[in-house]
Order: sequence, then structure tokens, then C-alpha cells
Amino acid sequence: MNSVEELLKWLKTIWNFELFQLGNSQFTTKTFLLLILSLFLLFYLSSKIRKVLVKRIFPRYDLDIGVSQSMATIVRYVLIIIGLIVIFQTTGIDLSALGLLVGALGIGIGFGLQSITNNFISGLIILFERPIKVGDRIEVDDLAGNIVDISARATTIITNDNIAVIVPNSDFINNRVINWSHNNREVRLNFPVGVSYKEDPEKIRKLLIEVVNENQGILRTPEPYILFEGFGDSSLNFLVMVWTSEYNDRPRILRSELYYEIFSKFKEHNVEIPFPQRDIHLKSGFEAAVDKTEN
Repeated sequence: MNSVEELLKWLKTIWNFELFQLGNSQFTTKTFLLLILSLFLLFYLSSKIRKVLVKRIFPRYDLDIGVSQSMATIVRYVLIIIGLIVIFQTTGIDLSALGLLVGALGIGIGFGLQSITNNFISGLIILFERPIKVGDRIEVDDLAGNIVDISARATTIITNDNIAVIVPNSDFINNRVINWSHNNREVRLNFPVGVSYKEDPEKIRKLLIEVVNENQGILRTPEPYILFEGFGDSSLNFLVMVWTSEYNDRPRILRSELYYEIFSKFKEHNVEIPFPQRDIHLKSGFEAAVDKTEN
């Protein structure tokens, strides 16, 4: 019996053991454990709430996935801020005593955390201004791909080779970014085609229109257009201008499909595809020069 009482007394002593003092608040083992547990639950539940908003709540209102992700992330940040304030107050931590920690954090930011702070603030700007959003097809520097996640520090991009690239958020604020789907996912792609000079341009235009209309990945509105660009060194040059929303992240695949179909169509109608040629003009007296060389 005495051993049980001693154990309980020892546990009570450990539970209320003062680790340090923060301002006028005593930071005990109890405070520390409750703080750790509360912070874990705060971040865990805020993450769950974000997922519920994205997957169950927002889809009921037909919101774009990028808008849903941005709104859910902002809601999570707000919950975390409110939760931190509530946790500090309920655990008895004097918020005014955190001024020293804030000052130390400021010094840390000044010396070694500039990039982290820059990326975090850039992430907030991205969420509120939404120059990019989840689902967008973007190009930044030499990288092209689809955005699959925007976090506090970085953005995840999946390339056409299914490679995940983690890009700091500040790159999207400080660098020039090409957003192929900022307004919508419809983009125009252009593919050059050359034919021999002996071909009729009107016939080529009709054949190219047939090829375009037979491809299900090309939109009918806006209407495709075949541009006669001009007269090349050895070919009549055309530009196939088409709109697509299905291949905006795979333009090379659409180009390959069209070129296969164009080659087959040209072969069917005996259309000659040119190759580089050079005409040599011989001046008078060439035969005499050849005879002297032979003699």
C-alpha cells in the first residue's frame, strides 16, 4: 500500500515538475505534454478538415479543383492560427512572454531563414492572388508540368515523364511563369507542314482540314485554321493551327498523331513531301574547261 502511495506521489511530483519559467508562467511537465498533444491534434485535425473540404464539401458547389485547394489551405491556416492562440491560453502560457521568442526568431530569420520565410510568404501570395493553382499546366524556367500540390514552402509539379519536381514558392513570384490554363484549359497549338511546289495549295488545305476534323482531341470551336505561310526554298509552307483542351499538357503527342495522319493522307492522294534541293547552273565555256582538264 505504501509503495502505491509513493508511486502516485512520485508521479504527481513528476507531473507538476517545473521545467522552466516563461515570463510569469511556470512551464511544467504537465504543461509540456498537454502542449505537445494539443499541437499534434491541431495540425492533424486541420489537415483532415482541409481534405474533407476538398473532397466532399467543395465538390458539391462545382468549384474548380484549384479554387478548392486554395480555399481549403487558407481555412487550414486560419484554424492553425486560432488554435495556437487558444492552446497557449488554455495551457497557461503568457503570450506576452513570447516576445523574447519572437525576437529570437526574427534574428534567426535575419541570419539563416530568409529563404524559408520568403517561400512561406510567397505561398500565401499564391493562395490569395492565385496566379497558379492545382491542376494548372505551367512552365517556369526550363520546367514544364502540371501542378498537383501547393504547400506552405513549395509547389509540387508532375512532368510528362511522371517525375515529381519540388519548386520553391518564391520561384513563381520572382520568375516569369507561363500558365497554359490560367483562364481555361483550351490552348492553341501550331504544327508546320511543307509540300512540293507542284501541289495545289487549295487541295492541301482541304486535306489538312480533313485530317484535323478526324482527330477527336481537337476542338471544333474555336475553328481550326490552315495558314499558308509562304514559299520556302524547296516547299510550300503551311501552318496547322488547332485548339485543344485534351492535349494541352501533351502537345508532342498531338503533333505525332497529326503527322502520322497527315503522312497517310498525303500518301493516299499522292501528295509529294519535299526534301531540300539545289539547282546548279553551268555557264558557257564549261565544256572547254573540262576538256583542258582531261588533256
